[in-house]
Amino acid sequence: MQAALDFPNIAPEIFSISLGGFELALRWYAMAYIVGILIGWWLMARAARTPRIWRGETPAMTPAHIESFITWAIIGIVAGGRLGYVIFYQPGYFLANPAEIVRLWDGGMSFHGGFLGVVLATLLFCRRNGIYLPSMADVVALAAPPGILLGRIANFINGELWGRPSDAPWAVIFPGAAAQDCPGVVGPCARHPSQLYEAGLEGLLLGAVLIIAVWGFRALRAPGLVTGLFLVGYGAGRFVVEFFRQADPQFMSESNPAGYAIQLGSGGMTMGQLLSLPMVLMGLAVVVVAVASAGRRRPA
Repeated sequence: MQAALDFPNIAPEIFSISLGGFELALRWYAMAYIVGILIGWWLMARAARTPRIWRGETPAMTPAHIESFITWAIIGIVAGGRLGYVIFYQPGYFLANPAEIVRLWDGGMSFHGGFLGVVLATLLFCRRNGIYLPSMADVVALAAPPGILLGRIANFINGELWGRPSDAPWAVIFPGAAAQDCPGVVGPCARHPSQLYEAGLEGLLLGAVLIIAVWGFRALRAPGLVTGLFLVGYGAGRFVVEFFRQADPQFMSESNPAGYAIQLGSGGMTMGQLLSLPMVLMGLAVVVVAVASAGRRRPA
C-alpha cells in the first residue's frame, strides 16, 4: 500500500450565519486575502515611517498614501486576477460564456493577472500622487509575500490546486483529485502538496529574503532592487513548483497528459512556467539596473 498522508478534514468555511434565509459565510480563502492585505499594509506603512532605511528621507511617501493605495491595490488584485484567469487559462470558455466572468464566487483567479493589475494600479497611483515609481514598487513588492503565503495555505485547506501524483512519504491524498493518472496505484492517489511548496518558497522564504534585504541591507536605497528581487524570487519559485503541480485540466489530453501549454520534444512548459519565465528575466534586468544606478549616486 502506498505510504501517504490523509488530507486534514478542515472545512473551507470558518463560520456561517443565516439571516432571513440569506446565508453569510467567511471562508479561509477570503480570510487569507484580508489578513494578507492587512500584513502587507503594515509592512508598507512601517517602511514609509522609517527614514533610515532609505537614501535620505522617504520619497514623498507617507502612511496616508499607503492607506489610500490599499484600495487601488485591492481593485488591481481582484480585477487583474480574474481577467488574467479568463485570458491566460480559459479564453474560449469565457468568450462563449461572458456572463461567467463576473462570477468570482465560482473560483478562478490568476496570480500573474493579479500581479499585472497591481502593476497598473501602482503606475496610476504614483502618477496621480507624484510618488517616485521605483520606490513605491519596492514597498509593494515587500508587502506581497505574506498574502501569497496565506493564499496558498488557503488553497491547501480548500483541497484545490493539488500536485502531481507522488510516492513521497509526505504526499497527500486529496479527496477531490482524480486517480486515473496514477498508473499502478491501487486505491486513492497520493499527490504532492504543491500548495505548501508554493507557500514556503514564494511566501515564507521570499518574504524573509525581502525583509532582510530592506531592514538588514538597506535595499530601498537602490530604488527598484526589492522589486527585482521579488520578480526573480517569485518567478523562480513558481517555475520550480510547476514541476510538481498538477496542470490545469484544459491543457491536458491523451496526447498531452502532463498538461504542457507548449510542448518541446518529449517535454514542455506549463502555462505557469511560461508566465513566470519573463518575470525572472525582467527581475534580473531590474536588479542590474538598480544596483548600477545606486553605484553612480553619491553616498547619502
